[in-house]
Amino acid sequence: MAARRRRMRQGGAVLATAAVAAMTATAFTAPAQAQTRGGAHDATRRAMDAVVAGGVPGVTGQASDRHGVWKSASGVGNLKTGAPRGADDRFRIASITKTFVATVLLQQEAEGELNLDDTVEKWLPGLVRGNGNDGRKISVRQLLNHTSGLFDYTDDPDYQATYMVSDGFLKHRFETRTPQTAVQVAMRHQPDFAPGAKHAYSNTNYVLAGLIIEAAGGNSYAHEVRQRIIEPLGLRATTVPGNTSRMPQPSSRAYSKLFVDTPAGKIYDVTLQNASQSWADGDIISSAADLNRFFGALLGGKILPPEQLKEMKTTVPDPDDPAGGGYGLGLIAANTSCGVRLWGHSGGWLGSISNAVTTEDGRHSLAYNANGDWTADGMAQVTEAEFCGDGTPGKG
Repeated sequence: MAARRRRMRQGGAVLATAAVAAMTATAFTAPAQAQTRGGAHDATRRAMDAVVAGGVPGVTGQASDRHGVWKSASGVGNLKTGAPRGADDRFRIASITKTFVATVLLQQEAEGELNLDDTVEKWLPGLVRGNGNDGRKISVRQLLNHTSGLFDYTDDPDYQATYMVSDGFLKHRFETRTPQTAVQVAMRHQPDFAPGAKHAYSNTNYVLAGLIIEAAGGNSYAHEVRQRIIEPLGLRATTVPGNTSRMPQPSSRAYSKLFVDTPAGKIYDVTLQNASQSWADGDIISSAADLNRFFGALLGGKILPPEQLKEMKTTVPDPDDPAGGGYGLGLIAANTSCGVRLWGHSGGWLGSISNAVTTEDGRHSLAYNANGDWTADGMAQVTEAEFCGDGTPGKG
């Protein structure tokens, strides 16, 4: 899913997928280090190697199916030392966070704390106003499926210059940013379209969704995610980092060109960055193993009641997906070339591109991450290889 969009706007960044410059062969030709228990995942391993050969420093991934668990890593985790990418790495999952947020809101709906057809105004009075924006006309559901029409705050040129691009990021990378700041940036702009008119991805939607979680439940967004998802599922590698900047171990370094889109653009180590600058639209840190457990449990019906899971899987057309998938409530539907229907989410943020998908029944899951953000070329082929690699639907 991460590679579908030529212009990725997931997890709070506009990530161009232009071709990258060739780098030193020794830095990018390390073969995959695999640990296999049952099943054949040779095609997936080769696809991961191909992503690295195409210019990404390193890739880590894990699959879980009826044969057991398979994990692998390819390429480099640290360009300075040459240390390999780790098969158990933790990484910033960016917009995959949105699935966690939507899950919490759907649980709150099941418990009667809110209704998806409540207006944004009911929970956040007066916050979405001005320049044609009106929270009285936007529902919680429209936030979750990106049909609100609200401007994506990460597309604001001044915001990009401050927090995302080159010198701005380097200067402000450790600053705490409030969610209200992101909403205020979005309110400087007119909406892109009337609520419900169509689907267009906007990170502003999930900043507001996080604030509604807090208003409805009386606890912080981070508390609700921990209590409702992380702890019950035993996701020991998953954290909601708040305003911390460091990465938990084990993890690799994260690299970005900071949107200086030239073949010879300098590569920056962006591992350390204040997580509050993405918040509920993309701040969670996790691992491939934990993401597989989460999505497997979610699609397997172990987290949401049937009614709420059905709502989550009710999609609207996504104009960026020519394969006819669709966007549900924090959940993307995708179709592989061999006919497997997958559900999951992708995420891109400074230094990180990730994808997590699972089959309809939650029994075959795949999650993987690249520690460079300047290209998503070849990422979709990792998914194709896992689920279609041997020509048999659903088998890698």
